[in-house]
Amino acid sequence: MGSFQVHPDGKLRMNSLADFFQEVAWGHADSADFGRNLLEENLSWILSRFDIKAANLPTWGESIKVFTAGRGVDKLFAFREFLITDLQGKPLARAMSSWVLLNTVSKKIHRPDQVLPTALFDPQLKPDWQPDRIRVSGKLLFEEEFKVRFSDLDLNNHVNNTTYIRWVEDLFKDHQIDSGQLLINYLAECVLGDQVKLELYKSEDKFQIQGKVLNKSVFLAETGT
Repeated sequence: MGSFQVHPDGKLRMNSLADFFQEVAWGHADSADFGRNLLEENLSWILSRFDIKAANLPTWGESIKVFTAGRGVDKLFAFREFLITDLQGKPLARAMSSWVLLNTVSKKIHRPDQVLPTALFDPQLKPDWQPDRIRVSGKLLFEEEFKVRFSDLDLNNHVNNTTYIRWVEDLFKDHQIDSGQLLINYLAECVLGDQVKLELYKSEDKFQIQGKVLNKSVFLAETGT
């Protein structure tokens, strides 16, 4: 890991961890012909939910291994699990993600097992661990607003999945909140120039962040206390 991927304490940033996961996911999907080649059919994978559990984030200079595997489907969702270990195989962080398959022209969501070969998505297989739906509750503690900048965007000119995690981690750090466990729901796209409003909530056992554009929720995030 490079120095640009860590916090001042030398620990891997949560958004850098998500960068590793995102890249290995694309690499695996491309190797089995259900990745970027789907764009030729106007299909694209859209990350819907991400549940990250980082028990022991690696430190600057440490060598790691990154693994991923598909974990079946449940109706509209396809699942992918991730694992990071040290070179001796000790688990450092793991995550489960759920994805939907979107037609980029019609904006229709397709069931993966009805569009792609069943060899890729066994309809009988679904994981016990599935990222939960977040429901905002508790007391509003803090609000801030900012504009989406060019560096926030991905290849599709939308805010990158990992950018949302950077926003969340920064706000949690500002309020001395440990974000070693992070659940995030992606609800709608953000684009260049959008004015994003972040709201921080506190309930008895968790902190939550709601991101809004023009009073519409675009993402929700949650971490335990």
